[in-house]
Amino acid sequence: MRQSRSRSALVIATALLASFVTGCSSSSKPAAAGGSAGKGLEKTTLKVASLPLVDGAALHIAIKEGYFKAEGLTVQVEPVQQSIQALPALIKGDVDVIAGADYVTFLMANEKGTLKLRVLAEGATLKANMMDVLALPKSNIKTAKDLEGKKVAVNILNNIQSLTLNQIVKANNVDPTKVKYVAVPFPQMAAALQSGQVDAIHAVEPFLSDAQKKLGAKVVVDGGSDPVADMPISGYVGTADFTTKYPKTAAAFQRAIIKAQQLAATDRKVVEQVLPGYTKIDAQTAAIITLPGFPTSLNATRMQRLADLMTNSGMLQSKVDLSSILFTPSS
Repeated sequence: MRQSRSRSALVIATALLASFVTGCSSSSKPAAAGGSAGKGLEKTTLKVASLPLVDGAALHIAIKEGYFKAEGLTVQVEPVQQSIQALPALIKGDVDVIAGADYVTFLMANEKGTLKLRVLAEGATLKANMMDVLALPKSNIKTAKDLEGKKVAVNILNNIQSLTLNQIVKANNVDPTKVKYVAVPFPQMAAALQSGQVDAIHAVEPFLSDAQKKLGAKVVVDGGSDPVADMPISGYVGTADFTTKYPKTAAAFQRAIIKAQQLAATDRKVVEQVLPGYTKIDAQTAAIITLPGFPTSLNATRMQRLADLMTNSGMLQSKVDLSSILFTPSS
């Protein structure tokens, strides 16, 4: 198991942040919940597609703690293995929000015109050893250099994992074009590694700790290290149609999620309590996994860092106008 485990809570302001960023340094505050729950909401039942990842913990915390109920919302969770699987349903309106959605997929779809993206809340940022490259104990892969010519499993090709890992290996004088990425869903990565289908896996929690526990897999590259440390990787996304048609509902969902993000950021135990229910890991594993950062605001400067990296890497053709993508309630 990793020698370093992030057990201490992040130090986050306990009050609601004064505002959500609408530019690189400006922001706007979501309206506080008040009066009768659900009063004035255009829609009170939401379908939310959710991945079995730690990134979406706030969704399940908000359900457990009654934050959605306090806002007058009923949330129906639709489990998915990859956020890209829920993209067609989001476009058609069959689901309202995707929780734990990787930004790369949706920023690219937004640029292509496949959908008009709205980010309702941030979900996770990279932290050390929460998304690592693992190899089997007897593998000759020991460093980033050893990944050249090797097959490395990622959840989705040409996405957040290869984007960030390429930056790390380049910083270690490795040619990223020599790494052979193979698409393998997170839940199947350990089996793919054990069978020899791939030489290494780029796994995220909780699948990371599970592979270490069951296979004795060793960390060969810290996927949360510089130059991508603290990079925003996933969030709660919807469409412009959804936020335009249901602005009060979207704002209520946002308030509940951010309240849950604040709790996740300051109380690790709350995260541990919900993980077994939707990730299917046991309580012992939940207690030792490395958690991501849980942002408690929509920060355009932080998000711009990812967007710029995507542009520089050729994943986006032009600079993203984040002010049109980050959802800011009108009042």
